[in-house]
Amino acid sequence: MAEEAHQCQRHTRIVAAMAGHRWEPWCERPSGLVAPVRLDPRGVTGPTRGQACGPRWRQCGHGWYVPAGVDQEVVEQRILEQSVRLPRRGGVTAWASLRWRGAAFFDGTEQGGRKALPVPMLGNIRSDDRGQVSKAQFAPEDREVIDGVACATVTRALFDEMVRRGRLRPAVMAVDMAVAAGLVSIDEITTYVHTRAAWTGVPLCRKAVALAIDHSRSPQESRIRLIWILDAELPPPLCNRAVFNRAGRLLGYPDLFDPIAGLVGEYAGADHRDPDRHRADVAREELFRDHGLECFTVVGEDLHNHRRVAERMLAARRRARFLAAESCAWTLEPPPGWNGSLYR
Repeated sequence: MAEEAHQCQRHTRIVAAMAGHRWEPWCERPSGLVAPVRLDPRGVTGPTRGQACGPRWRQCGHGWYVPAGVDQEVVEQRILEQSVRLPRRGGVTAWASLRWRGAAFFDGTEQGGRKALPVPMLGNIRSDDRGQVSKAQFAPEDREVIDGVACATVTRALFDEMVRRGRLRPAVMAVDMAVAAGLVSIDEITTYVHTRAAWTGVPLCRKAVALAIDHSRSPQESRIRLIWILDAELPPPLCNRAVFNRAGRLLGYPDLFDPIAGLVGEYAGADHRDPDRHRADVAREELFRDHGLECFTVVGEDLHNHRRVAERMLAARRRARFLAAESCAWTLEPPPGWNGSLYR
């Protein structure tokens, strides 16, 4: 009985050690954003023309200014600054609309965060290095105002973001991360895409929504899942599905899980180098292996070589045991009373 209690505590500690370290798909909009103002000859609601030329103000668009100390590296500030340029029937779209709603993945950068993207907008205004404007049709039902900023609806913004990305894997990741942030469901974006048959980019969007899932929790999980499917050409895995032992104790939520082979795939990012996190990772892998599961791990550097990762996946699957369900020491069946929230 004491040994059983000890094992139960060990299970709980290992799973708990993984809590609080996950990449979060949702972020709060920062406080202290500053709305741009027009010139004011009196210097009351905005700078005078002379003040605007001085060091205390920064021009963020033709005729629009913010105090020079306002941080233009904050992506939500950039969105707000460009939104004031919009015509009456315009709106921010693509990643900007999704980020304004709190989707963390859409940070408005590329090249690993080294380059800021111009804010994508719809409307009859000019593009510049701060705002990229499309004059594509923008129906009233595709537009809504969110906390003072005119935005494309989530489905329209996500459609535009897939088209903007222009390649299948980045487009799938966009859908996965919008879904992970709770902004949209796969059914909703699939329906939207299939009602836009004649629009530019529809073939790419159709392929992307067909590969997207409801249960990816980070962009790296999406990347390794796509390598599994597109490069290793394996059946779609389960993602972030709770796995238990036969006593009903939670073993963990593998990033990828192949229940046919009994194979666990995990992504180990930079945060996994922390000594405590690394110890928890090792202990959890031991826990999986103790229950007859084969494991493989993908690290960030691996993701540049899809073929190498695919070969590792295939090799791990060949080592897996492929046990019949009744012979497995693990199960996907939750214990009575399981509510799915423990350490998720």
